[in-house]
Amino acid sequence: MTDYAALMGYANSDRQREVLDACLAAGTVKAAADKLGITERNVYENLSRIRKAAALRGFSPDHDMTRPAPDGYKVKGTSTYYDEDGNVRGQWVKTDVDRDARLQAMQDALLATFEDIAPLPAVKSPKRASKDLLTVIPLGDPHLGMYAWADEAGQDFDTDIAAEQLKAAVDRLVSVAPASHTAILDNLGDFFHADNMENKTRRSGNVLDVDTRWARVLSIGVDTMIHLVRRMLDHHKKVIVRNNIGNHDEHSSIMLSIAMQAFFRNNNRVQIDVSPSPFWYYRHGEVLIGTTHGDRTKPAALPQIMATDRPLDWGETKYRYWYTGHIHHQSRYEFPGCQVESFRTLAASDAWHHGQGYRSGRDMHCIVHHRQQGDLERHRVGIEQL
Repeated sequence: MTDYAALMGYANSDRQREVLDACLAAGTVKAAADKLGITERNVYENLSRIRKAAALRGFSPDHDMTRPAPDGYKVKGTSTYYDEDGNVRGQWVKTDVDRDARLQAMQDALLATFEDIAPLPAVKSPKRASKDLLTVIPLGDPHLGMYAWADEAGQDFDTDIAAEQLKAAVDRLVSVAPASHTAILDNLGDFFHADNMENKTRRSGNVLDVDTRWARVLSIGVDTMIHLVRRMLDHHKKVIVRNNIGNHDEHSSIMLSIAMQAFFRNNNRVQIDVSPSPFWYYRHGEVLIGTTHGDRTKPAALPQIMATDRPLDWGETKYRYWYTGHIHHQSRYEFPGCQVESFRTLAASDAWHHGQGYRSGRDMHCIVHHRQQGDLERHRVGIEQL
């Protein structure tokens, strides 16, 4: 049985402390949820974040266990030494930085800051939606925050234009797609053009052409994604959002997922994936979909990665697909047992890419899968239609 009182010292916000007080007073999660006027899912999410914070500091409220590693580290080995009679005299505990735990702690801290923000009101669910169908809308590298001047790069582009085009494209695709029960908004990465106010890519240090202030770009980006999800909720009973980590937005992509989770935290029809993994999978009947940005893995390696990561799903499915971005042009490879596809972007070229001769088309697709027949139909909206 969980010791809620012992967890109190690991709560990171007033909301988490309020949830623990309710659990102590009510005795059960359901009763606590009723007392607070929130969903059981919301209570469980708060308790999960508190448990993780406690575990990072070496405490388990369920089993009263301690761990020898200090905060932010993990045990990678031990060395024990003995006296002449064979008794243990001491032990060295070898540790290393627990990067996954630190990233999880950062996510939990950000989630706590959003807890006092009022969630958006629920959108009325459609009356009819086919459970046999799955709709996927891949967002190919939106690059919000990129700036281009037509005289230099061929076409004007800025944050406001990017947001307007994304909203218009999804509005159009939703209006023509069939009403499937579940839809996936698959942000393929590089949703944001820059990851900080230095306006450079982190790994390569490339200087970026940026529009306005970084904080404003983040705000418009979150607002845009909320619009896209709400529009999809008009047409689908459930919407899943996956924000892949791109090479342009390694940190702000995580922020985007956490902000979206905070806004929709009381809406059971919306599922926001906040995993920092570069690979994500979803199964729909005999269909298995994998998605990644595409900057670190060659297309030919992706089928083997899918089969290794999801061996049971691979063996039980017939239609397998990878959706990627990064290269800004459309390509489709068919490998044994799996297809790998990359998608174009709606964003215009910046000065550097325009000067290098890149001239890919700009469009967005909606892909409809049948649980037993795979890729069933597609709808396309081109930049010229927007």
